[in-house]
Amino acid sequence: MKVVIQRAKHASVTVSGEVVGTIDNGVMVLVGVTHDDTESDAEYLADKVAHLRIFEDHDGKMNHSLLDVNGQVLSVSQFTLYGDCRKGRRPNFMSAAKPDIANELYTLFNKKLRDKGLQVETGTFGSMMDVQFTNVGPVTLILESK
Repeated sequence: MKVVIQRAKHASVTVSGEVVGTIDNGVMVLVGVTHDDTESDAEYLADKVAHLRIFEDHDGKMNHSLLDVNGQVLSVSQFTLYGDCRKGRRPNFMSAAKPDIANELYTLFNKKLRDKGLQVETGTFGSMMDVQFTNVGPVTLILESK
């Protein structure tokens, strides 16, 4: 499982002209799932995202987590994180999990974040989505479960 975390002061996702998720002060998280991912991968990454210290303290050092700053999460499924661009000019998505498995683990990932007390907004799995956000810092990190 792979996530891209981007610290955001605002983020929203729109499907068919309707805003389906929006946050202020938190992180925009793109979530990709591959074939051999399991529930433990979703749990590991949810814990890592919740506790990762990427928000500044009073001294300007990244010393606070989402939980510390009462931050919010906008989580968007993103199978293209497993796009392989090494050969040719068109990405190969064979490493991305099948939609039913990916949706199950994506949903579990979001549940695990909510279980930690975080507000989690989401896009709509499998839909064409317009995502907008303002990256603060900028801070962008890539985490993998394996």
